[in-house]
Amino acid sequence: MEFFTFIIAAAWLGILVSISPCPLATNIVAISYLSQQINQKIKIMLQSLAYIAGRTVIYVILAYLIVNAMMNIPVISEFLQTYITRLLGIFLIITGMVLLKLIEIKLPGITISERMQKKFQSSGYIKATLLGMIFALAFCPISAAIYFGSLIPMALKIKSAFLLPIAFGIFSGLPVALFAIIIAFSAHKIGSYFASLSRIEYYVTKITGVIFILAGIYYVLSYIFGINLTFGGSL
Repeated sequence: MEFFTFIIAAAWLGILVSISPCPLATNIVAISYLSQQINQKIKIMLQSLAYIAGRTVIYVILAYLIVNAMMNIPVISEFLQTYITRLLGIFLIITGMVLLKLIEIKLPGITISERMQKKFQSSGYIKATLLGMIFALAFCPISAAIYFGSLIPMALKIKSAFLLPIAFGIFSGLPVALFAIIIAFSAHKIGSYFASLSRIEYYVTKITGVIFILAGIYYVLSYIFGINLTFGGSL
């Protein structure tokens, strides 16, 4: 049950990263690139898939390197096997606090130069894939907190460097791809779509932050303090 819960959580976190204001600038560039040729709808869809694939590859590679490095170093592996469940609660609480803006994480900003944007002006599947890979590496405070503070600990918990990052990567690129397709089919409505997304994102982020804190508290109480919170148990 926990395994499937983590997969759903990874997919949800991917969506949250995609619609958050933090990576909005790169997403707008990606949408503009993918929707260049409005009359070639099939090409837009295929390039969108290539973009999603690029993001997913980077997230999987990073997770594979981190998870395998930690699991193959005896001291770290033994430590994680003993304490990862306890640490997961703390990581979830910290991530939730970042989403609620109760704490801030400052990272050096990564911007896309005009020169780089010009290199991607002409369409192509390889360029769409590379664009997804580059933007996946453009971590900002929220996306970094979600990926390294929640996704990686969950991947360590279930000892899998692939399933969670794949779900995260696919769903982090999906909203961008959908917007590109929406532009192709109904360009005149894109303004209202963006306005609606901006309003939805605020509440989605807050709700997710609260859920993460509550889940983190559950893990802390259950696995650090040994309090039985299951139905039929007693506090």
